Amino acid sequence: MEAALNDEAATLLSVNNIEVVYDHVILVLKGVSLEVPEGGIVALLGANGAGKTTTLKSISNLLVAERGDITKGTIEFGGESIQGMTANQLVKRGIIQVMEGRRCFEHLTVEENLLTGAFTRSDGASAIRRDLESVYTYFPRLKERRSSTPGYTSGGEQQMVAIGRALMSKPKVLLMDEPSMGLAPALVQQNFELIEQINDDGMAIFIVEQNANMALSIADRGWVLQTGMVVLDDSAEALLANPEMRAAYLGEA
Repeated sequence: MEAALNDEAATLLSVNNIEVVYDHVILVLKGVSLEVPEGGIVALLGANGAGKTTTLKSISNLLVAERGDITKGTIEFGGESIQGMTANQLVKRGIIQVMEGRRCFEHLTVEENLLTGAFTRSDGASAIRRDLESVYTYFPRLKERRSSTPGYTSGGEQQMVAIGRALMSKPKVLLMDEPSMGLAPALVQQNFELIEQINDDGMAIFIVEQNANMALSIADRGWVLQTGMVVLDDSAEALLANPEMRAAYLGEA
């Protein structure tokens, strides 16, 4: 992991004291605040049901499909409020979420899946083709399999498709939900090395992950959620050394 970002790095994404309620009744997030700096990697950690995915969906405005509402607090991107924007508007602004479980379009080829990520762009076919080649640089295996359908690719390759499709939208920040889920340990390591490489090229990344040790190994900073509230917030290095963190989330006594 590279040295932590300078404290002066500008804040790109800011979540400020948000509360989220489902079905007008169920309070899931209870005053969550966190920040993603330009060019940084931050990790959101916690057990199942802690509210990690809800936090991501609050930012990408995918709550609407699940009858969830932000009832308090604000979310800002580049210093401007983004609440109430549609998912399409947010993608155009530079925010995109890579959903857990990969979720490729099974009836499309690998390359067609990647190209769907550019549907909000208006900068022309040559720019899109150039970025497609850039994605293939990150994931050369996808270029080999570009004519295959995802059903005939491995879980690791499907995860590459999901990330590559998101990159085709030219985001400023990549929201990633459980990128290690369902992958073999060797593929998890490879996956996180690729995420780190994408970040090294200037992409800010906000990652939700149950594999706390792996996430913190590439992150600059981490937040820990417990029952919808932030209970720990520190540099990745400090969290890795925190006895409470190690006992609760890293499986150490």
